[in-house]
This record gives sequence, structure tokens and C-alpha cells, in this order.
Amino acid sequence: MKYLVTGAAGFIGFYVARKLCELGHEVVGLDNLNSYYTPKLKHDRLEQLKPYTNFHFVQMDLADRADIAQLFQTEKFQRVIHLAAQAGVRYSLENPMAYIDSNLVGMATILEGCRHNDVEHLVYASSSSVYGMNSKMPYSTKDAVDHPVSLYAATKKSNEMMAHSYSHLYKIPTTGLRFFTVNGPWGRPDMAAWKFTQAILKDKPINVFNNGELQRDFTDIEDILEGIIRIQGVIPTGVDGFKNDDPSRSSAPYQIYNIGNNRPVKLMDFIKAIEKACGKEAIKNYLPMQAGDVFATYADVNDLMETVDFKPVTSIDETMQRFVSWYQDWVTA
Repeated sequence: MKYLVTGAAGFIGFYVARKLCELGHEVVGLDNLNSYYTPKLKHDRLEQLKPYTNFHFVQMDLADRADIAQLFQTEKFQRVIHLAAQAGVRYSLENPMAYIDSNLVGMATILEGCRHNDVEHLVYASSSSVYGMNSKMPYSTKDAVDHPVSLYAATKKSNEMMAHSYSHLYKIPTTGLRFFTVNGPWGRPDMAAWKFTQAILKDKPINVFNNGELQRDFTDIEDILEGIIRIQGVIPTGVDGFKNDDPSRSSAPYQIYNIGNNRPVKLMDFIKAIEKACGKEAIKNYLPMQAGDVFATYADVNDLMETVDFKPVTSIDETMQRFVSWYQDWVTA
């Protein structure tokens, strides 16, 4: 089968592209290799994909409508896994237009490519950030998500709405995946695991927001990968007699799932797991709540379990041991 994986030089996209290649599929990986974080990490991920003769990399910007349209027309993808996006809640406060170009215009070009080229299934990355000001826990895909607290979250919610409109109008099967705080080897430098590990190993202070009174549903990259691979094989068909009582489903071929660990971890326990993996204690700088942040995330994954018989299980201690070990190897390579 022939796949397009966008964001193939990114954290999650790299894992997905590699796994699909291992499974024997033909994979075209797309990335614009921007400088939001060090391009060296992106190039090093791509180096890991070079041994696969069934992988082909294309450097291209999602916002380039003509080039994306030509790529779809030339390659005739059967399935698309769209993971490219401008990431990061806090960066959206500094550079909002980057999110409009990548997350909104980019989603539109992908949807148009699927529409005009008979793609059988589009799987795309959403985010737990769409839950915004929701206070009901755990976060369920059956709940409304109408109050995002960052532009990043708003673009991800918009992606879901855009996907639904294309599923309804053009019968394109689409599946959105709300990822919950993904961690593991090859992770991004803008994420807490990287920042904390780097600071602890260099005996520099770490910033602990809301005085440590935060919780996150930290999810291991291998669990995220397993969820994506299983879900992409389940093509939504729409619900007969749908009564508009579940935002995650529709009469259109449209579906939304959470992929999270279903076990929130206190921020201070997360830090302890990194300290243990680093073999030293962090110097902590306690700060107030950061704009755009939420107090807690907690995934209800019942739909995921019912559909593909899978739920994430990896502990934060195991994830951080693997991450810190990889980080130390990568920075000294």
C-alpha cells in the first residue's frame, strides 16, 4: 500500500514512517524541515530512514497549494497520515501566523489532495489541547470542546471541523487522533522532558509552572505509534441514523479518538522520573501558571479499546529511562 506521511522528519512522523516501511509499505515522507527547533535533529531522524528502499523523502511546505496538489496527483496515495503541524502551545503566543499557515492552510491542502485523488483514509493529528477549559475528567471524545485556551488548540479543533466538512461533502473517510503529551526517544527540544533533562544534566535550574500543581497524561511514543498503526486500518463509514449526540462520530465517515495513557501523572512525579534517570536532583525554579496552559489532562480511551483492542500501558519511569539514555547518546554523538 502507498502512504503519504507528513511531518516525516518530526517526532511522531518519523516513527510512523519507519514502522510502515518495516511493514513493507511504500512511504513518501514530507517535511519542510523548518527551524522551529534544530534541523539537525530532523536530519538525524531522516538518516534513520535511509536504509529503507521503500521510503522516499520530499521536502515541501504544506502551505504551497500548487506543489501539494501536484504531489498528490503524481503519487496517487492510497492512505494519508497527516502529522505535520506547527507544534507547541507556548510558541503560539509568540508567532501565531505560523500556526495559521501550517495548521490551517496545511490541513486544507491535504484535504483537497485527498478529495481530488480518491484517498481511501485520512488519519490526522489532533491534540488533547482541544479540551481547553473542560473541567470534567477524564476527557472524553463525547464531550464538547468549544473553549480552547491557546491558538494552537484552536487550530487543532478547526482541523477536526474541516475534516468533518470534507467527510460529509465528499465522503472522504477521516480519523482524528487527540494525542496526550507524547514522550520518548527522538522527542522535541521544546518539550518538558528535553528541557528538564538538559538542565538537570548541566546542573541548571528548571522552571516548574503553577508551583508544580499540574498533571499530565504522559504517553509513550511507542504506545502512540501502536495506536496510529491500528487505527489507520479501521476506515470509518459513518453511523446509520446518527442523532448528533456524539461529537466524535457522524453520519459522515468521520471519527475522533483519544490516545493517552489514561493515568495522569503529577508534574513533580514526572520530574522525579527524570531525576532518577539522570542520577541527580533538579534545581527547581517555581513559577506561576503559564498563559495557554491547562491544569490537567486525562484521556478516556474506551473508544480506542473498543475499536482496536488497545490502550497505552507504558509507565513514565520506563519512558524517561529510555528518553534520557537516548538523549545522552544523541548529544554526545
